[in-house]
Amino acid sequence: MSERFPPRTSGDTSGKNSGVSNLERLKAAAHDAPREPGVYIMRDGEGAIVYVGKARILRNRLGSYFAGEKDIKTSTLIRHVRSIETIIVASEYEALLLENTLIKQHFPKYNINLKDGKTYPVVRITREEFPRIFRTRHIVEDGSRYYGPFPQVQTVDVVLELVERLFPLRKCRTLRKRDNPCMYYHIGRCAAPCCGKIGVEEYGGHVCRVERLLADSAESGGGACRTLIEDLDKDMRAAAAALQFERAAQLRNAIRAIEDLSVGNSVVDFDPEGRDYIAWAAEGVLSTFTVFSMRGGRMTGRELYRTRSAADGGESLETFIASYYDPGRSPPPVIYVQPDTPEGPSPVLDQWFREQFHYEVRISVPTEKRHTAVLALARQNALEDLRKRLKERGAGPALDELIRTLSLRRRPERIEGFDIAQLDGKHPVASLISFRNGIPDKKNYRYFKLRSVIGIVDDFAAMREAVSRRYSRLIREGKDLPDLVLIDGGIGQVNAAKGVLDELGMDSDIVGLAKRDEELWLPHAREPVRLSKDSEALKVLQFVRDETHRFATGLNQRLRSGDLFFPVLESVEGIGKRRAARIMKVYESIANIAAAEPGEIAERCRLGEAAARAVRAAARLALEDSAAAKTRLASGRKRSFRRGVHTADMAAEALEEGYNAPPPENSTAPAGGPIKSHATTRRKSGRKPEPPLHD
Repeated sequence: MSERFPPRTSGDTSGKNSGVSNLERLKAAAHDAPREPGVYIMRDGEGAIVYVGKARILRNRLGSYFAGEKDIKTSTLIRHVRSIETIIVASEYEALLLENTLIKQHFPKYNINLKDGKTYPVVRITREEFPRIFRTRHIVEDGSRYYGPFPQVQTVDVVLELVERLFPLRKCRTLRKRDNPCMYYHIGRCAAPCCGKIGVEEYGGHVCRVERLLADSAESGGGACRTLIEDLDKDMRAAAAALQFERAAQLRNAIRAIEDLSVGNSVVDFDPEGRDYIAWAAEGVLSTFTVFSMRGGRMTGRELYRTRSAADGGESLETFIASYYDPGRSPPPVIYVQPDTPEGPSPVLDQWFREQFHYEVRISVPTEKRHTAVLALARQNALEDLRKRLKERGAGPALDELIRTLSLRRRPERIEGFDIAQLDGKHPVASLISFRNGIPDKKNYRYFKLRSVIGIVDDFAAMREAVSRRYSRLIREGKDLPDLVLIDGGIGQVNAAKGVLDELGMDSDIVGLAKRDEELWLPHAREPVRLSKDSEALKVLQFVRDETHRFATGLNQRLRSGDLFFPVLESVEGIGKRRAARIMKVYESIANIAAAEPGEIAERCRLGEAAARAVRAAARLALEDSAAAKTRLASGRKRSFRRGVHTADMAAEALEEGYNAPPPENSTAPAGGPIKSHATTRRKSGRKPEPPLHD
């Protein structure tokens, strides 16, 4: 039996001996909130809900409560709040609907003056021989079909107006037999079923098409909805071309209204059948179960349960369900679970439900999109809570696992990681990042602009220089040394760094993490250490490695952005700094660009065919210029250089001699696109100052 916990909220105040004030706990909870749309629930000291709000980005909205000066209303609210919990949904639209449902369900104290009791409008198709379609705010359980709800009334009205023009459905509230049809028949807006002008089957065909349109609007990217939008778009363009701007504006509004309807809705679906959606996330022995409850076609809440269990997914699910449902919480007719077990839900639970509750409960993995979407939200909420639990627990177990796995001399509470970044020997930099107890210590991040490997590619020498500069300085200044040094690389880089540590007399442990198979290399080892992909120790080292790579690559790219390769690309008409940087990021060198096909350049760099041909031609011309310049410099001939288009190699060598690099003799613009003037190139080739280097 797995241990059962009540749901723990983001701002839980259970740690009374922590010495942290309530306001600081709430600030920390806001800072740790997910960057997703959703609803936040604020509770007082007794657990009662005092405020419900929605947000497009939960972290930003909650953070705004604790930033800057606040009015009396907000200050009063925060004084009464003791905990905050969040519910992640798929969009701000769903957050709005869920907020509305929860406010009406709980009547929070500080929402009363801000929210009214109205319901968002829906589209109703009545249950009649000749159905009527209209907008309403009232749900009548008479077999009518409903679509929505829709927060914007204007959107519904535009869509219904479109339906009126496309489908001749009746407008009268009560259908009575008539001898003569009304005005709507004569203007083509009604098929006059009251006069027998249309049969039940033909009229039902119109209704089915409207239902398909509304249903496809609820399913994002529905086929019928997409086809209708394409047809309306063609009509809009034709009307605009014919200078019928009022007609074009009406069609544009219709397209926008349909697109607004084309938003999936996982929190309201008008399906009266009661359902629960159960999802979970696990890491080691920690598991979090999330239950989303749908009653009367609306999501009525979310519950989180934290457990500790060594059982597999299927067994944990059975245990949780047997613990969750009891005489005080009867199960609904249907329970949807995530498809984590190949054999599916156990039939044992079916028997248990019959014996305990004396009715059938169906447990299944959903196949319909609407059920899959709700279950995905439940899973996302479980993952978010599991992330918080792992953060609360800290990296202690992972560090202990590192000691055992790598036979370290001490607990690696302080880890420092190194990575090298360069492009064909240009702008070689090393990054150093520092972690304390598994958490980034960003004030101890450092860059090294390497000096010994300029113009050459030698990762071993680069690593030796970076490690030597870092730790010789720490030793010289008498500062603390790391417990573990992590090298982004294999056995060669590790041995190179280990040699430096030995020369400096350091006893810090060292390990390398190779990217290809995520293997761990210890100094002078014949075979790597391989850990399970689920290993917490491996995940800590991967986190350190990824952070070093991000940090090193960031500086290298900034240095390359001022590289004199860029004027070569910027000389092509239509290629500015951003596009030049994007092209260099994709191909990394002028030689690679010169060797690529124009079609490939156009596709990978999002360029037109003519611009791609011009870019390749400019790269080839630059390579020829560079080769000619190197020949002239090697022979000792120095000439008066004119300003123009040059490559990085050519410019670097020319600058060493104190000159500007020349354009090619008798050069012409490359085929496929014009070359900008040399004056434009000079204006665009100004270099930005380099970021400061700490070491």
